[in-house]
Amino acid sequence: MKKLESHIVPEKTEEQRLSDYVVGIFETITSKKGMKKAITSGRVKINGEVGHTANYIRGGECIELFESKLKKTVKINLNLNVVYEDEYLAIVHKPAGIVVSGNKKRTILNALSSNLNQSSIIDKLPRPEPIHRLDHPTSGALLIGKTRKAVTALNLLFEHRKIEKTYHAITIGKMKKKGTIESAIKEKGAATHFQVIDKIKSDKYNGLNLVELKPITGRRHQLRIHMSELGNQILGDMEYGKEKFKSKGSGLFLHASSLKFTHPFEEKELDIKIELPQKFTKIFPEKE
Repeated sequence: MKKLESHIVPEKTEEQRLSDYVVGIFETITSKKGMKKAITSGRVKINGEVGHTANYIRGGECIELFESKLKKTVKINLNLNVVYEDEYLAIVHKPAGIVVSGNKKRTILNALSSNLNQSSIIDKLPRPEPIHRLDHPTSGALLIGKTRKAVTALNLLFEHRKIEKTYHAITIGKMKKKGTIESAIKEKGAATHFQVIDKIKSDKYNGLNLVELKPITGRRHQLRIHMSELGNQILGDMEYGKEKFKSKGSGLFLHASSLKFTHPFEEKELDIKIELPQKFTKIFPEKE
């Protein structure tokens, strides 16, 4: 493994567990969660020996942080629409029907190296990394980190809810104009703002709505669960929808339409939008 950073513990340091001491001493990983993961994966050494979270630091030790062992890079020929890119990060348009990462060969992760330019910054990653996830059937804006510091900084923006995500969905049934759903998911707090942008009549579905969704939290399947709980399931939802409305048809009508945040290194405001897929505009034609 390649060494990323090293740190000499000052003499007469008050005795602390390694997992507590290392937080904030390295630039590559700044969060407690990230450092704990690095320790448990064997990437932190004390005086040349692999460290453990329960080791005590007493002063004078040399602590080293090493690069993670990456699995053999797999590249696939998948042409992605790169919506924004610079030396630190990128935003790509994830197509519906493909996973972001996982054990399969056909993933967004495996397609990034052939679609993005390699960063010229010294702490560039061997291959770009997705910062968040979009479900297999969901399309839209996916944020990518290209350097180690960028991945850390962007994860912190998500953790502190400094990235505004906007989605669009087509939902089923009569629906009130706007509101906020606050309903726990797996015993964790979750909140979503919604606003109906347009609606049409439908005998089959008792009406269809084009809805703008802004998740305040980021729970797994949050938007699909909240819309279902509201009684307005997302069209094409095969998991949380009512049985009588389940239909594979054109897939799930959920699209990550924009990401808005302050660039962590260039301090400029990014507000990246991705147009609605054609399957949306067939039902709700764009108005001039």
